[in-house]
Amino acid sequence: MEIGLSHYLTVSAMLFMLGVFGIFLNRKNVIVILMSIELILLAVNVNMVSFSVFLNDMVGQVFALFILTVAAAEAAIGLAILVVFYRNRGSIAVEDVNVMKG
Repeated sequence: MEIGLSHYLTVSAMLFMLGVFGIFLNRKNVIVILMSIELILLAVNVNMVSFSVFLNDMVGQVFALFILTVAAAEAAIGLAILVVFYRNRGSIAVEDVNVMKG
């Protein structure tokens, strides 16, 4: 049995739905929200690379590298913001973010 394009797209769809469910079902923990965003970006990368291989074109793989760069920057900046927020407030609960208005 050969692994084809549909197998990769199925894995990508499952990763994407897991990320979407993680965002909508758990709105209280910021770490889980960031991890869910990373899952969504990973699903997009799997799509890009699988279509790139299927079409014999390198453009999808180049875009996947750009997406990896954005995901790494998002994780670094997001975690830095969380560390500063925790030092100031003592909590990283999503409900406490509304206190920052003003």
